Amino acid sequence: MTTLAHRTHRRTGFAPLAWIERAYGTWRQRCALARLDDRRLRDVGLTEAEAWAEANRPFWDLPR
Repeated sequence: MTTLAHRTHRRTGFAPLAWIERAYGTWRQRCALARLDDRRLRDVGLTEAEAWAEANRPFWDLPR
């Protein structure tokens, strides 16, 4: 599947399978961020408000 995704990416500039994998991974990270307590948020240098804002971004809003 990965080979097909890379082949599609080269041909059209958009690889749907790769995008879905990336969106799913980002969604999982945001869910994990939402579960962190205040102590752990301080460890990573985030406030509760910053973590909430990141965790509640739509799944299609992916970092570059």
